[in-house]
Amino acid sequence: MRILRWLGILVVVLLVAVGAVFVAARFHDGPLGIIAGGPLKHGELVIGAEPDWTFLREIPTVEFQLLSPARSRTTWILEVDGKIYIPCGYMTSTVGRLWKQWPIEAERDGRAILRVGDKKFERQLVRIQSGDILEPLTRELSRKYGAPATPEAVTSGSLWLFELAPRPAAG
Repeated sequence: MRILRWLGILVVVLLVAVGAVFVAARFHDGPLGIIAGGPLKHGELVIGAEPDWTFLREIPTVEFQLLSPARSRTTWILEVDGKIYIPCGYMTSTVGRLWKQWPIEAERDGRAILRVGDKKFERQLVRIQSGDILEPLTRELSRKYGAPATPEAVTSGSLWLFELAPRPAAG
């Protein structure tokens, strides 16, 4: 009986601790690994001509934040033909749909900030669902991350791809 009581207390303490980490992450400058974080505060905002994104070819992960809701996360990044993209898999699985709310939020309001190191870039997430770009994108996803990606995964809705396009000028 005593062991069960202590085990129950241990489980409650662990659950409270995990919950506290998730709550604290929402106030953190950026994500904590796979845990979504708060708005990206630090870093220099880069304004001007579109950068040469080829430096991202071998960088495994970046941070990005949607403006609405203002939460940040760590993600993979792809560079193809001078443009950058974020993949999001498992979108037709139950776990994927529960865990990954950001793609749905990005379809509603794609305004985002990308942070690479100490540089921030204003971007617009635009979902890619078809076109000639699917083949090179899925090939790059497979090369860079070893993920078995195909254009059919995109057209079926299992794999979502977003271009991080330049944000349109206000007004």
